[in-house]
Amino acid sequence: MESIEYECTVLDIDSQDFISKLISLGAKNKGEFFQRRYVYDFNPVNKNKWIRLRTNGTKTTICIKEIKNRELIGGTSEIEVEVGDFDKANEVLEALGYHHRNYQENVRRSFELNGVSIDIDSWPLIPDYVEIEGSSESEVLDTLKLLGIEEDRITTLDVESIYNDVYGIDLLAIKELKFDEALLESNYTL
Repeated sequence: MESIEYECTVLDIDSQDFISKLISLGAKNKGEFFQRRYVYDFNPVNKNKWIRLRTNGTKTTICIKEIKNRELIGGTSEIEVEVGDFDKANEVLEALGYHHRNYQENVRRSFELNGVSIDIDSWPLIPDYVEIEGSSESEVLDTLKLLGIEEDRITTLDVESIYNDVYGIDLLAIKELKFDEALLESNYTL
């Protein structure tokens, strides 16, 4: 069943300061995860709709994401299902004719505050950012106020658009977006 994603992003944050603020507000630390994902295009390609296979080491999902309105906190819909094996799921998708356009890695530090998911994401080549996702737009906006974040600091851009539109990096031209192994080991507790 398709669901609406009520989510916004705050770019270019200081992760340690942000984590300190979350802890001071009583946020629950849900853990730090090394995420791997494959992204697949539909055939024919639809720039607003794609398939994502993602694992964080404990949970693996296949998701169809569709941007219906890039300007709204609730402008993206998704259909997601949990699967048992990341590599086997990739084999199934490829056997069905969906060849991944790229492979991506990121580190996610997850928190929960008043039922709202707050994820600090670290990606290669760009500064850290935070995603705030709730069950409604008002829940997301209330969390922004609680965190002292002005609405003019938020964006609803997807990852590809953040790389391209904000930082001038063509994510589609990068077949494998990976962390340097030494950097990963020295900066995260994975």
